[in-house]
Amino acid sequence: MSDVADRTAANRHRLADFFDGLTGEQLATPSLCGAWTVRQVLGHMTMPFVVGLGGLAWRTVRARGDIHAASEAIAAELAARPVGDLTTILRQRADARVPAPGVGPMGQMADGCIHLRDCARPLGLPTDVPLEDWRMVLDWLPSKQAARGVVPDGMLDGLRLTATDQQWSWGTGANVEGPSEALAMAISGRTVALADLDGPGVERLRSRHPAHRP
Repeated sequence: MSDVADRTAANRHRLADFFDGLTGEQLATPSLCGAWTVRQVLGHMTMPFVVGLGGLAWRTVRARGDIHAASEAIAAELAARPVGDLTTILRQRADARVPAPGVGPMGQMADGCIHLRDCARPLGLPTDVPLEDWRMVLDWLPSKQAARGVVPDGMLDGLRLTATDQQWSWGTGANVEGPSEALAMAISGRTVALADLDGPGVERLRSRHPAHRP
């Protein structure tokens, strides 16, 4: 578990460096994460340190039990703070181990990896995490933990996933292959990443994305 914590900390520093290097226009760009801008994703990444579980629970009650609405509102509020203040929080709390009910420590690590690319992809920037990080994320995404809000139910049924940039595969059925980052982004619901994948299972995967379901 120490490896997960170390990689999570390293990624928080990487995220801070990434956000510090963006212009105001880039920060205002829509990310791949729902309705959030790149700047609001930064707000979301600091939420565990600024608001905590208690604050999120209280806001969820105010949002009539809708945790997603509460999280979106908090991210927007935090994003109003100076970028430098938020990236300082990421650096200062990089080694912090905060509770992550349901998804555990790997969920936090995966969150950092995926959200970095949620921002870098629409900006056309190559900033990414190491390949080994994606391997750990790919090992985790098919798990029951990841099914709790990260990977849509039934998304991977009857599919075999194969990475083309390292020796990694999972599952049986129609093959879906491509770079590790694209696989992770696609199976966590980022439709744009499907364009970087090949194989007979890609259309089946596409049909299971929430935006394409009837």
